[in-house]
Amino acid sequence: MSTLPSILLLSGSLRTDSSNEAVLRTVQALASPQVCTVMYDGLAALPHFNPDDDADPLPVPVATLRTAIAEATAILICTPEYAGTLPGSFKNLLDWTVGGTEICDKPVAFVNAAAPGRGEGAAATLRTVLGYTGADIVESACARIPVERRMIGSGGVITDPTVRERLGEVIGLLAEFHAPAAKAAEA
Repeated sequence: MSTLPSILLLSGSLRTDSSNEAVLRTVQALASPQVCTVMYDGLAALPHFNPDDDADPLPVPVATLRTAIAEATAILICTPEYAGTLPGSFKNLLDWTVGGTEICDKPVAFVNAAAPGRGEGAAATLRTVLGYTGADIVESACARIPVERRMIGSGGVITDPTVRERLGEVIGLLAEFHAPAAKAAEA
């Protein structure tokens, strides 16, 4: 059994060239070789949540999402705020996780990349919904790291050294959270 942490990266944005996706692409670029990062790219394909459809067989995009969550040892989220809360498409993704057990007790962290004074509504809603899913929020890995468009270079990766350092810390803390479980599995 592999003891390397596998961190699923979930962006709450459907926007092309989103700063939230830039955060996650930067995390992928900064992750050490001892950490596997997987970018989830199926947000737009998820059907509208309907409890009647939350049964086997699940819609294929939902089954794909739940498999990605199940295979990850931890999850890192970066989502924008829209109208004071989570964007509807990302809330829809989270709604699809409530009926499954894949996220329950899974280490989860999030980065708020919004400008100062913004994004708190999304963060509060995210905490609430993650509570319903049973996710284990890793507080030490949750961070507010404002990202401005000018900080994003070619390839959609953040170039600002201070932001890159903070994101490196986030991924390191989330990966470390996995370490005790991995050591117990080795024993």
